[in-house]
Amino acid sequence: MNGILYISYDGMLEPLGQSQVLEYLLRLAKTNRIFLVSFEKSGDWKDRQGRVALKRKTVDAGIRWYALRYHKRPAVLSTAYDILAGFFLSFFICISKGVKIIHARSYVPAIPAYLLKKILGIKFIFDMRGFWADERVDAGIWSKKSRLYLIAKWFERKFLISADAIISLTEAGVKILKNFDYLKDARKDFFVIPTCVNMEKFKFTGNTQLSLDSGFTLGYCGSVRSWYIFDPVLRIFNALRRIHPETRLTILNHGEHRYINSRLEAMGVDPVNVELRSAAFADIPFEMRKMDAGIFFIKKVFSKQGSMPTKLAEFLACGVPCLCNDYVPDIKQLLVNKGIGVILEDFNEIDYVNTAKSIWELAHQPGIKQKCSLAAKECFSLDKGVLIYNSVYSRLSTSAK
Repeated sequence: MNGILYISYDGMLEPLGQSQVLEYLLRLAKTNRIFLVSFEKSGDWKDRQGRVALKRKTVDAGIRWYALRYHKRPAVLSTAYDILAGFFLSFFICISKGVKIIHARSYVPAIPAYLLKKILGIKFIFDMRGFWADERVDAGIWSKKSRLYLIAKWFERKFLISADAIISLTEAGVKILKNFDYLKDARKDFFVIPTCVNMEKFKFTGNTQLSLDSGFTLGYCGSVRSWYIFDPVLRIFNALRRIHPETRLTILNHGEHRYINSRLEAMGVDPVNVELRSAAFADIPFEMRKMDAGIFFIKKVFSKQGSMPTKLAEFLACGVPCLCNDYVPDIKQLLVNKGIGVILEDFNEIDYVNTAKSIWELAHQPGIKQKCSLAAKECFSLDKGVLIYNSVYSRLSTSAK
């Protein structure tokens, strides 16, 4: 079996780590020896019951899990400390366990992976998860002239040149990478694996068809700030209410309720027609299945060309058509070509009204739920993602011998 060291800066006790790391590894462990290094936040680690349950799950799957603590402050020094701790632990694992392949999820884990490739000659998989350094610029955290940005881009160049396999979330991301000056003539193996979903958990469970006189629920899940644009969600909800007064809005969110309520008031949305609450990750599939359409908008900036939101796959898997903007070509091609969603072309009142009408009509189309579920299975199935990862592991393992 292939020995794989997987390094994630996201904790396995977080919902993201569980859905976008552990779900893959539990399956990959059936055909590979998996050694997992993650960085766990102190608040999550205090949940002893959750920690013990997760440890038992990894042991049962044959995964050797090494949990380091995540440090946040002081900002730069704490990250440097985490990188150093990750490097020494990873070095020990590679030497003692005979690991020949390191799978680094995003930029921070890629630093120890890159160094170990240079020192030990180990195969290195750079799983980008987007253009992280440029995300910091687009978010207003860094400037393109800042020292941290220049250092991050220097490392990005080293990662891309040195990586034995490069994984992107989108086709658009691969297209951009291939046009980088230092990669134009390089013979690189690129793979596209979007944010996949466990179709056994997120699934359409019935043949419910909306009737024209039934209530209509527009659903929003996750953060409303950072990369997301929230006000247009409320504008479209208002447009739907004017056309179909029975429409309701369900918002599942953690930690931003005060801000959301302030935007509801500013946009003239009656809170009586809105259900705002938190939900545990395990309950999200059940909650999504109660929604008739999902909605979200992401800032159209360079860095998000390599990004694919998990919620899109989850909505579709549950049989829920989606309304979003065309921040990346991959999404527009998927939703429009397969007839499972609506694209907001521009943020103006005319388009708000038109897309509100379109998503209501699409959600009432016969068979739309089944169509969404089938599209999710075809494009975002966890099994499909695992199949590609296994092929990458096998290819690199052969060349490492």
